[in-house]
Amino acid sequence: MNEELEQRVVERTSQLTAVNEELRKEILERRRAEDALLQAQTELAHATRVTTLGELAASIAHEINQPLAAIIADANACLHWLEADRPDLDSVRETLAAVAKDGDRAAEVITRIRSLPARGSVAHGPCDLTGVIGDVLPLVRPELGRHGMILKMSLAPDLPPVRGDRIQLQQVILNLLVNAVEASREVPPERRRLTLHSTLEYRDDGPWAVVGVEDGGVGFREAEAARLFEAFYTTKPGGLGMGLSISRSIIEGHGGRLWATANAGHGATFHFALPGMR
Repeated sequence: MNEELEQRVVERTSQLTAVNEELRKEILERRRAEDALLQAQTELAHATRVTTLGELAASIAHEINQPLAAIIADANACLHWLEADRPDLDSVRETLAAVAKDGDRAAEVITRIRSLPARGSVAHGPCDLTGVIGDVLPLVRPELGRHGMILKMSLAPDLPPVRGDRIQLQQVILNLLVNAVEASREVPPERRRLTLHSTLEYRDDGPWAVVGVEDGGVGFREAEAARLFEAFYTTKPGGLGMGLSISRSIIEGHGGRLWATANAGHGATFHFALPGMR
């Protein structure tokens, strides 16, 4: 009897060992698949950032050309003044200060452009969303001006910091602003107004930072609402249909939510909410 019981224990132990080994292999494979998916999402996000910057290339070049043209004009003026018998040194100093300022302005644009498409691992840390918004604005301002659009800002002064990757959050805000510009390019001038707003909401699990981009553009039909965030779905000729899909993946990866609502009059508002750090 004891031998039979011992045999059963040995068999059961062997079975459990085999099951545990299978579970270990499945867990390992799942982790590998999750790592591969994360890497693929990171690569796709990088490609989307580059594509977005490509779409803004003309406007960005214009923004850089403005300070460069001013630098050239001011430098030539300084050379002219210095060739005089009695150089106007006060004017030279004042103009050289303007040259330095314009040089800093061009360098700032280039720095922001270089940081946005950077390829690298996701680095989550404390992020000031108001600062992230400020990082993106220089990239879209010339595009707004080119299409005669007005951007109104309404930012909460008391937003809590969120834990996230600054570059990815820049991409989300840039995608939403570019999306709003494209939706408003063909509407009458009086509707070419965008509003970027942020609010602080208190929920059961703590403070949340909410950001919204509102436009007066073409909006979307109710039948399209469910597909807005699908990969490769686009109503834009030549568009990839990845901007909103990538943005939602980024926000959900940060523990937040991205959604769209149709405005009562014209256009749409895209919102995202992220949990604040406590």
